[in-house]
Amino acid sequence: MPYIDVTTNISLDKEEIDALKADLGDAISLIPGKSESWLMINIRDSAALFFQGSGDKAAMFDVSIFGSADGGAYDELTKRICAISADKLGVPADRIYVKYSEYTHWGWNGMNF
Repeated sequence: MPYIDVTTNISLDKEEIDALKADLGDAISLIPGKSESWLMINIRDSAALFFQGSGDKAAMFDVSIFGSADGGAYDELTKRICAISADKLGVPADRIYVKYSEYTHWGWNGMNF
């Protein structure tokens, strides 16, 4: 049950959103036991997002998962997200943050896991 919330100050068209979604869908499998089949993604473009006092291209990736993962998996996913950000958004790795949150309670379909 992963969820990725992407916020960027870049305006994206439908094709760019679809490409970003597809790449993140592939990347989530770097966390053991996670797959695109359970992945929910929210992409917010054209945000009033500033980093280091600048409105230059920037992005925030907030990754939430049910359960936990080891640091190595997060390291690999961060590398992949940085590459995706550079490729799909034109945002360099030093202009993004990637944040991870782990949850023990996650609801779906009227129940909790």
